[in-house]
This record gives sequence, C-alpha cells and structure tokens, in this order.
Amino acid sequence: MATFEEQTACVVEALFSDLLSEDESECRSLETDSGEPMQSAGEPPTRFDPVVVASRLRQMGDQCNMDFERVSSEALAEVLKGKMEKFGAAVESLSRSWSDQNPEMVYERVFLCVSVRLLMHVAKKVPAMVHPNQLIKVINGNSRVRNYIETCGGWENLDN
Repeated sequence: MATFEEQTACVVEALFSDLLSEDESECRSLETDSGEPMQSAGEPPTRFDPVVVASRLRQMGDQCNMDFERVSSEALAEVLKGKMEKFGAAVESLSRSWSDQNPEMVYERVFLCVSVRLLMHVAKKVPAMVHPNQLIKVINGNSRVRNYIETCGGWENLDN
C-alpha cells in the first residue's frame, strides 16, 4: 500500500494531467453514478484511483468562488506574478480568510478547495510556472489536512 505522500503525488499528477488536457470533461466523467471508479472487465477491484480522487478535488476547487484578482494578500500578489515559492503562504492566508467568512465549512476542506482553485487560476495565467510539486508540498506539509484526509479513510474516501 502506498504512503499518504505517494498517494498525494499520484492524485496531484492526475489533477495536472486533467488541467493540461484539452478536454476538461475527461477527468470528471471517470466516475459512475455510484461514485465508484469504472472498472474494465476482468480487472481486480481497486480502492485507490488517483484519477477519480483528482476529479473530486477539481470539483472541490470549482466550489471556491474567490476572485483572486481582487483579494488583498501579499503572498497571493507574488504568486500571481509567477513567484510560486509563495504558493503555500498564499493558500494558507486565503484558506484562513475564506474559512472565517464561511464558518460552516471545515478549514481542511477549505484548504483543499482554495489550493486547487488557486493552482487552476495560476495555471491559466502563467502555465510555465506551475508544477505538481508545489501542490504536493502544500498538501503533504499541512498536518491538519493530512489528518483530515486520513480521518475520512484516505484519499479514496474523500468526499464520499
């Protein structure tokens, strides 16, 4: 069984693959109505499917309605200029702000929504500056988010 860090890397790589593909519906259509990954005949059932988890993460990112161009944050301003070393600080700052404004949402879920949405936004503005490592590092480096995902039963049960 893969470690949390290895699974996070697989999920983020799948998310990047989806973001860079021309067909935006490709990743989202890989789940069946039951929320289970589609299986080919004769394939053994697998619980962890990074493409399905990436689809769920992208849907979470879609829930973030933050207008990054209008938010006042020094770290965010740096990220929007392509200084991705500030990505983690920007996500943390934006997550705290959005969590304060939406107390019904748990911080860890907000963190995932904001980090994915910001990554999607920056990928459109300065695609050459965006790499999977940035999101992998931010998720793996946040113990609250890691604990939240593990409490849900792992990546495969996130949002089930």
